[in-house]
Amino acid sequence: MGCWFSRLEREETVSRCRARKRYMKQFVKARQAFAASHSMYLRSLRSTGSALLQFAGAEVSHQSHHHHRHHLPPLPPSPTRQPATPQPPPPPPLMSPTSDTWTSSTTASTALPPPPPPPVTSSWDFWDPFMPSVSRPVTEEEWEAATSASDVAVTNTIGAASVTAPPSVVSGFSKKASTSELALVVSTTSKDLVEIIKQLDEYFLKAADAGSQLSSLLEIPSCGFPEQVSSGKVYGYGKSLSPLLRTWGSCQKLDGFGSNVSGGDAINGSHCSTVDRLYAWEKKLYLEVKNAQTLKMEHEKRSTQLRRMELKRADYVKTEKTKKEVEKLESRMIVASQAIETTSAEIIKLRESELYPQLVELVKGLMSMWRSLYEYHQVQTHIVKQLKYLKTIPSTEPTSEIHRQSTLQLELEVQQWHIAFCNLVKAQRDYIQSLTGWLRLSLFQFSNNSLSKTGKDSAIYTLCEEWHLAVDRIPDKVASEGIKSFLTVIHAIVVQQAEEQKQKKKSESVCKELEKRAGELRSSESKYGPFSMPESSSSTRHKNPIAVKRAKVEMLRAKAEEEKAKHEKSVSVTRAMTLNNLQMGLPHVFEAITGFANVCIHAFESVCNQAKNTDEAHDMKRRLLP
Repeated sequence: MGCWFSRLEREETVSRCRARKRYMKQFVKARQAFAASHSMYLRSLRSTGSALLQFAGAEVSHQSHHHHRHHLPPLPPSPTRQPATPQPPPPPPLMSPTSDTWTSSTTASTALPPPPPPPVTSSWDFWDPFMPSVSRPVTEEEWEAATSASDVAVTNTIGAASVTAPPSVVSGFSKKASTSELALVVSTTSKDLVEIIKQLDEYFLKAADAGSQLSSLLEIPSCGFPEQVSSGKVYGYGKSLSPLLRTWGSCQKLDGFGSNVSGGDAINGSHCSTVDRLYAWEKKLYLEVKNAQTLKMEHEKRSTQLRRMELKRADYVKTEKTKKEVEKLESRMIVASQAIETTSAEIIKLRESELYPQLVELVKGLMSMWRSLYEYHQVQTHIVKQLKYLKTIPSTEPTSEIHRQSTLQLELEVQQWHIAFCNLVKAQRDYIQSLTGWLRLSLFQFSNNSLSKTGKDSAIYTLCEEWHLAVDRIPDKVASEGIKSFLTVIHAIVVQQAEEQKQKKKSESVCKELEKRAGELRSSESKYGPFSMPESSSSTRHKNPIAVKRAKVEMLRAKAEEEKAKHEKSVSVTRAMTLNNLQMGLPHVFEAITGFANVCIHAFESVCNQAKNTDEAHDMKRRLLP
């Protein structure tokens, strides 16, 4: 029995149908993951903008306490009005040998002017994530050299990542679309950090809203998220999407294999419903094919037995009984064959009338979304370049606990942005890969004759093959590394703030000990007033307990002053590092993500054009046919 079942499973038609069912099962899960990762990516854009704004507000609150800013409010844009202050010429671009393609196509990475050096020169370590740990500035000249070196390092990091992309794809970065919104955000008048980040946050929100059309096509529910996701406090959601997939499940309940219980028009809309019904039909088809193959094998066995009985002129009753069994099997085989044909026809109908139009709309939606994201991220690139013109003196205000928490939240949100981006790219690749695999197996009948391909068959296969090739060519590592590099500079600020907090506690501990010892000295002097006399020699000093205590207090006072100076130095380093890292990290991340969006535009535009050309060619052939 085991050998018979194994032989049945190895039969070509059964094996092909089992593979089809497996691909469709993967496609169902991939569609859910694609929808979930798309939603998570849009949420990560909103959360990152919000976290940046909160972080900037906490940073500027330090400076507003101790420094008065002189800046003019931005002028409203006017085609005839000249700016009040001439814009300084842009600094020369930094070009690296390994990133010619990238830098020439993203307006090149520019060298940012270094922030003022820390006011106190000491042996305090300034940690820069793009510098070797053995080379850390303590002087003004080393500070300037370190800033330039770190700029080059980031440029090289992103440039090196772009080498992994095919030249034909990366060349798409060079085509910059002009946008009227640039005039609204680029101003030559001075702005503070919060004003710049506020504009940045506005375009994060616009970028997130740009995916709403695709969210509708992917049928992302507005109330299907766990509570922690809705509140924005998601820790580690990018590591696993399974909780969301379990929450979503199937979008609609199906009655049998074709009826939509909710009453919606599946032909015009529900991609989720179409995919679920295709999977239901594929499971049904697999069972029917297995049944038909079982009947075929049984029929062959009984037919062979009947021929032998007729040749041997066996008992008439037994021979007639076997003959009836063969005829019954033949009837069941006809019914099974008709069932397969009916099920196959339903699958073809779903594939042609529902799935193909939905896929075309999805590709159009992806093209439209990335076009909008490109425009908004391009504006953000210009916004963050204004950071180089900030004229702020590093504050001496210590980092507050609220500021530390806002920095940790920013690090978390940027990390989730990176994870969400990687998940989005992977989910789309899994989606189209499983769909293409299913199509390669489903464009054939389960009989000796191949299925005569219709125009839709060829069109959907061409569309998916082009889509599959497009997503494989997209250089997502460039954008991924861009986000990751920004995460690195934020982490550097977190580390420096922790060092500042550590030094603060150390200074407070020494001061507390000083107060304690000074109190003891005062108490002793009050109690032994007559014995508290100046010492005339070393021997006397050692014998006098008051002198010993006074010496300890003086040592602690000196140490307290030293630790206090170290803490003040640490505070100034934190303030200067924060501005420097924002100036250094933000432009690179938006240049990377803008370049990625530009490549996506051209990739999906090519897929749409290919689908349009295929449809037009088939329409022409149909019109020419008699």
